[in-house]
Amino acid sequence: MFEKLKGWIWINGEVIPCEEANVHIINHGLHYASSVFEGIRVYGGKIFKAKEHFERFKKSANYLNFDVSFSVETLMEQAQRLLEKNNLQDAYIRPIAWCGTRSMKVSTNHMDVNVAIALWNWETKPYANEGISLVVSSWRRPDPRSAPVHSKAAGLYMISSLAKAESENKNFDDALMLDCAGNVAESTVSNVFFVKNGVLYTPIPDSFLNGITRLTVIDIAKSLGIEVVETTILLSDMENFQECFLTGTALEIRPVQKITGEDHVWNFNERTIVDKIWEKFHQMTRGF
Repeated sequence: MFEKLKGWIWINGEVIPCEEANVHIINHGLHYASSVFEGIRVYGGKIFKAKEHFERFKKSANYLNFDVSFSVETLMEQAQRLLEKNNLQDAYIRPIAWCGTRSMKVSTNHMDVNVAIALWNWETKPYANEGISLVVSSWRRPDPRSAPVHSKAAGLYMISSLAKAESENKNFDDALMLDCAGNVAESTVSNVFFVKNGVLYTPIPDSFLNGITRLTVIDIAKSLGIEVVETTILLSDMENFQECFLTGTALEIRPVQKITGEDHVWNFNERTIVDKIWEKFHQMTRGF
């Protein structure tokens, strides 16, 4: 898809054709992972949660000790402009910021910072009620003292890539990742929720990104009168849950059918709560 990507990209304040959006091979972001990004959905020509995403975008850069100089308002305006110029209705927007070529020292101090926004068509699919399968990954989310876990930093996604490949090689759809203490954290790129007796449980986002879809789902649940508990969750706790689902910008809300560990399989056969939450999410994103 991307080798044939046509249209327009916004970079450092200028809209240019995709084929002209190039960077030098010697740049800090490529060599030292001084890069942050966002993933934003567009439904029917409307950008979903644009302000929240671009605010996090700037915060992510600050976590990595560099600054995105463009304001949130400017980034939102340029994303909308780019969407219209590319004539897309359902799309995926990818803002990215990276340190450039001013220096190849390890530090990001006094580096030049580049900012770009790309987007491409993204088909909006109906709710997939059938559950997916996860396997408990051998890879873990890093200790918050060893990585900028609250930044959507490109470097952190290497762990996700390894865990995802591992799960696919074992014929699973995705991986369930634990934190450095062995508690349930999230999947490779999505947050996880469980349901027990009508109550929604989700891990505390202290070692992973607090997803915007995650926050949206929590708000939806509370609006429906569903109690939400953010807490430490052990693998053994999953024995008592009736439902499980993932949330994220790309997959939206996806039920989980089973999770496989080293010596146990947890099955989740109910869909009562996740179906209710999906219905409200559907109204938010498609009910214009």
